[in-house]
Amino acid sequence: MTTVSSSTISLLDNTPIIQWQPATWEDYIAACEDRTLESARIFFYEGYLLIDMGNEGINHARFNALLTLVFGFWFTSKGGQAFDDLGGCVIEKPKVGGGAPDRVLYIGEGFPQWQEGEPRRINLDNWRVPDLVCEIADTTLANDLDEKKRLYAALKIPEYWVVDIKGERVLAFRLQENGKYRECEFSGVLEGLPISLLSETLKILSQGNGMAAMWFAQQIAAL
Repeated sequence: MTTVSSSTISLLDNTPIIQWQPATWEDYIAACEDRTLESARIFFYEGYLLIDMGNEGINHARFNALLTLVFGFWFTSKGGQAFDDLGGCVIEKPKVGGGAPDRVLYIGEGFPQWQEGEPRRINLDNWRVPDLVCEIADTTLANDLDEKKRLYAALKIPEYWVVDIKGERVLAFRLQENGKYRECEFSGVLEGLPISLLSETLKILSQGNGMAAMWFAQQIAAL
């Protein structure tokens, strides 16, 4: 295993610089296993590494917590379907890419289980891919719609959401047979959920994520 390359060192000094740096898969593994980076979000794709040391802003944190409530209300309304919401967990496919989405959602059975002595990451060679991943874009919208979008397509994630905090909108993408994402108006994972309803919920966020979640629950009761 190699150490993190000199081109990446500038990202390891707790400076919140969002910039992809040339690196190897071994650099990515070294960064993931570096205890000084436990609070960082780390991504690797096509020979580039991103180490995000930035802290969550208020709106980012507010919507991040709201998503757990949204999932809970949605699946409760659909008869109590089982789901597992793994916020910020690293998912990776060796030599292909890896990342730590804001939300990682598994629906139904067969979600990952950690075993003593294993890396604290989801190896997609050993576990099925998540049904949905989500990125909350407060200051990272360009990244989320470009490099991360291509990364998640390469990992074969069926559905990808990007929450544009400043634009008060949610963009959803479904993976096509050609291996690329196409924007969709209705979720395929949360079957029948209009993406526009998520955008409307986002507009209520200034009243608190509790009020936004209760409003969302009222709306889906009529679907």
